[in-house]
Amino acid sequence: MVVSTYKLGGQVMSWQDNMQQWLDYKDLDPDMKEQLNEMKNDDKVAEEAFYEPMEFGTAGMRGLIGPGINRMNIYTVRQAAEGLASFMDTLDDKLKSQGVAISYDSRYYSQDFAYESAKVLGAHGIHSYVFDSLRPTPELSFAVRSIPTYAGIMITASHNPKQYNGFKIYGPDGGQMPPVESDNITSFARKASNLFAIKVKPVTKLREEKLLTLIGEDVDLNYMKNLETVIVNRDLINNIGDKMKFVYSPLHGTGKMIAPRIFQKLGFKNFNMVTEQAILDPEFATTPFPNPEFAQTFDLAIERGKKIGANILIATDPDADRLGAAVRQPDGSYKLMTGNQIASVLLNYLLQAKKGLKQLPANGAVVKSIVSSELATAIANKYNVEMLDVLTGFKYIAEKIEQFEKNGSNEFLFGFEESYGYLVKPFVRDKDAMQSTLLLAEAAAYYESKGKTIYDALEDLYEEFGYYREKTISKTFEGISGKDKMAQIMKTLREEGIDEINGVKVVESIDYLKDTDTTEAGVKPTGLPKADVLKYVLADDTWVAARPSGTEPKLKFYIGVKADTEANAAQKLADFAKEIEGWE
Repeated sequence: MVVSTYKLGGQVMSWQDNMQQWLDYKDLDPDMKEQLNEMKNDDKVAEEAFYEPMEFGTAGMRGLIGPGINRMNIYTVRQAAEGLASFMDTLDDKLKSQGVAISYDSRYYSQDFAYESAKVLGAHGIHSYVFDSLRPTPELSFAVRSIPTYAGIMITASHNPKQYNGFKIYGPDGGQMPPVESDNITSFARKASNLFAIKVKPVTKLREEKLLTLIGEDVDLNYMKNLETVIVNRDLINNIGDKMKFVYSPLHGTGKMIAPRIFQKLGFKNFNMVTEQAILDPEFATTPFPNPEFAQTFDLAIERGKKIGANILIATDPDADRLGAAVRQPDGSYKLMTGNQIASVLLNYLLQAKKGLKQLPANGAVVKSIVSSELATAIANKYNVEMLDVLTGFKYIAEKIEQFEKNGSNEFLFGFEESYGYLVKPFVRDKDAMQSTLLLAEAAAYYESKGKTIYDALEDLYEEFGYYREKTISKTFEGISGKDKMAQIMKTLREEGIDEINGVKVVESIDYLKDTDTTEAGVKPTGLPKADVLKYVLADDTWVAARPSGTEPKLKFYIGVKADTEANAAQKLADFAKEIEGWE
């Protein structure tokens, strides 16, 4: 058996040493103790739980719930909170006194983890503003900005299955904590090597000392007031909003707290919830993978939609930062749209509507990730709007917004990632499914007034700009060996290089880790922060990218193609996907 180790506080520890510490701890949480005893006879499971601490990725810390330093539990959450608290101890008194906003989703232990975080922060004299019940991730981002606080904590595993939970940290701008600060927080957390010695202060004491304030309806009302500004054409909503029929599913999550209220308030009266999925169930009983990019999550929404003749079906993931949609077709069936397709339709409607109302600024900008559709770039170019590409992770879009506000170079209009995340207005600095739900509803109403659907609008874009198709191939590599396997694949791709893919010449190779953008003309810097991502642009406008996920044990391959017909685009995508499936 291989003994894996890691260095903690200057001491090399084996996973057996770590596990023994937990077994020896007399005051271990009873649930953890029971699971730990079950784990003792399975070396593989035990090693994966104890071989190394959890890491912060593009969206914080996320992992399986259970005992161990590489699992989500009250002790690793305390350690992460201790890292944030120790970092805030280095700030000046004014910044530290602003405190931390905390929210959570409907998952197992989410509320517990939220309060454990507050108890650690309180032991450092740091004020916490904790939501009185679960709220969406974007509302937490908004709370950081509106209270304002120095930081925010969101307890969520986003769209992952029920076995997962996570811990996301937000900075003063409401965006996910940037890499430098995140690395500092991680460093402080690692110094808290004894997870069982981290000091906490009881909630009753926190309330007594006014170090914990409950928030809720006050922030809701302010957030919804800002959500109203997402609507571009109020007259359109007044004229046709009550005629549109929507089916909405929060997928057992936080969208339930806001979406019905804001829809009714703005005049979308025919708003139907999928009642079975409006239950705040940590089991996600109706959809084991609560991810709106999966077709299965729409089964119940389609059933409801057919009964009432709904124009459009909308689903948001459990922390309400991602949105998926399906559009009613002439035969009564529903067509699911991809994240890239939704983003393209939203962007085109937004720019068109603003131009029609003479609200399109001369210095407008759209920001997307480097693995998102180039159709959006074509749309932006049509309206003379600048398109900026950033690394995957919405914090990089938030950083651009912050830059725009500081130097006045651009006015932010829209941001998105292919993974079903969009942002319309920068009062939030993360993807916001509540905002995008409203803009999608408005766009649907506009096209309905023209005798069209959202999907018809997409087809019009294809006719105008060409048929763009994208696909993401995710390969899962669990555990220690999986992490090594992903690293080896990326290493091989770098060392061997790629001259052609599917018989088409590579004309540009971009290595974001080495900061090199190579073409026949030579090598130049990428202009973006370093990241473990490779991207290849081909002679026929196809592009391919490879990237290990920052929050899941997955290696992702992205493909984007363009062709003159829908059939040619589909065939082209299938051919490239078949070859890339073999990249191992």
